[in-house]
Amino acid sequence: MLRALLVLSVLLGLSLAQKPRVVIATGGVGGVYFYYGTALAEIWNRAGVAEAQAIQTAASIDNLLLLENRTGGGTYYCATVLPDSAYLAYTGGHERFKDKPAKGVRILFAMYPNFLHVVTREGAGIQVLQDLKGKRVSTGAPGSGTEVEALLVLQAAGLSPKDVAKQERLGAQESAKALSEGTIDAFFWSGGLPTGAITELSASLARKGQRLYLVPIDPRSTVAQTFQRRFPGLAGTGVIPKGVYGTRSDTPTLTFWNLFVCPQSLPEEAAYALTKATFENLQALRQAVAAAKDTSLENAVRFVGGTIPYHEGALRYFREVGAIK
Repeated sequence: MLRALLVLSVLLGLSLAQKPRVVIATGGVGGVYFYYGTALAEIWNRAGVAEAQAIQTAASIDNLLLLENRTGGGTYYCATVLPDSAYLAYTGGHERFKDKPAKGVRILFAMYPNFLHVVTREGAGIQVLQDLKGKRVSTGAPGSGTEVEALLVLQAAGLSPKDVAKQERLGAQESAKALSEGTIDAFFWSGGLPTGAITELSASLARKGQRLYLVPIDPRSTVAQTFQRRFPGLAGTGVIPKGVYGTRSDTPTLTFWNLFVCPQSLPEEAAYALTKATFENLQALRQAVAAAKDTSLENAVRFVGGTIPYHEGALRYFREVGAIK
């Protein structure tokens, strides 16, 4: 009996030792990344496939640096990232990765589309992107994918940070608060629909008799075409329906499919188990995060064969369920 208990304890110990420690780098509170990553960690912990925790970060670029530099010692940093940030990091096109491209990044699955929000309020004198000149603008938190996109949008619109009266670098929640309090005139945010911080901002403005306004980016515009040329297959166009935030009309804008990425060093069995647990618990994920309605097997594999490789463990699962051949 004693011997049997010893054998069982050894086997349990081996099982626990094989369970990876996974840290999910997400984004700031108020953005969808944080809630998506938190829900995913809970699903993986309940499924017993990882010892997982989600952490707040500045988002995409910050997350990719964590994945590349902090993974080790049995702990693996995975992350929610924008595809254009991942592309720039993987190819060395971003200044933080020009000397050491992030070649260890692997896609587990594509999550849901981000919509670029250029947020202001009615009466602020901002109708089109060029109206940001001379205004107080937040371009996103340092090290975020939002910041990457904001600077590229300004450039494509013929502007630079020097053209604004004051550049702030705030996350979603901080930007929304600053706009509500009148310390900035507009801010950039790349996020899923709805983004909680902007929903709350719309309600806050309404209580003051004001109304949220989202600056449109026409799909035929130079800005949209610039992104589609720079990030083929990664950048698209879409519409933020007026009902999402209570704006007067639908708003055309840029869209980007978010990626969930892990390091290549994550064991294949672990990557397989994480992917399997995710897609076997989609209902729980969708109940926790509205944007996860677009997380599906069909969408998960939309970048297979692209510049950034998928993890072999994830591909094994997708082949098993027939999502890819």
